[in-house]
Amino acid sequence: MAFIQCDFASETLSMGVSVNVLLPQTANKQLHSTLWLLHGRTDDHSAWMRQTAIERYAAEHSLAVVMPAAGLSYYQNMHEGLRYADYIDHELPQVMRSFFPLSEAREDNFIAGLSMGGYGAMRSALRYPERYAAAASLSGSLDAAAFSSSTEPERISWMRWVFGEAYKNLRGSDVDLLTQLQRAKQAGVDLPRLFACCGYDDFILEQSRAFARQCSENEIPLKYVEGPGDHEWSYWDRMIREVLDWLPRTAS
Repeated sequence: MAFIQCDFASETLSMGVSVNVLLPQTANKQLHSTLWLLHGRTDDHSAWMRQTAIERYAAEHSLAVVMPAAGLSYYQNMHEGLRYADYIDHELPQVMRSFFPLSEAREDNFIAGLSMGGYGAMRSALRYPERYAAAASLSGSLDAAAFSSSTEPERISWMRWVFGEAYKNLRGSDVDLLTQLQRAKQAGVDLPRLFACCGYDDFILEQSRAFARQCSENEIPLKYVEGPGDHEWSYWDRMIREVLDWLPRTAS
């Protein structure tokens, strides 16, 4: 595998950005299947490389991996910040495919993330289902509306920064994944395959359970896994390997 630390000027964000990329080393000119892998709220583009064996796991599957940075954005176009949703959904894939031999085909693209990144992965997959064959959340913050009733000053400040005063009424909005699942079912959308997991001791376990219930109630296929673990890297290192083994892959 080639490990590339890529820096470029983002027009969407009006600043320089960093992206870590893993590429299979091949002599031919094939376009690679790609996992777009998102970090959590307290991390950045380097976290997956530093904290897990993602390079080894990706090599086992000849899979390219793109790991961008999204700050504290919750993968949104922020009320008082930058347009990270537009960056992740539009500019990032365009730029990465102009730099590297990455396939554009739906069957070759997957998106996953942990915690805040689990939300980001499902947000992108539900908003642009035609782009991804599968999406996975590890300990995902999948019910943004659950934070609306928070009384923690730091969390309230962050929610205002991201969503503005609309943070108080996220249920039923475009950022509410539970609502988006219901709408997708009603519209007959061809959704990607979905995977969600969370540890028994994780403080946001109920958010993954709420997501799983919504999928069940709307007859949306979901592989859902609970097991020993907390909101911690030892759990995510173990589960990202399981995610890669689960991904639907077409023959080369």
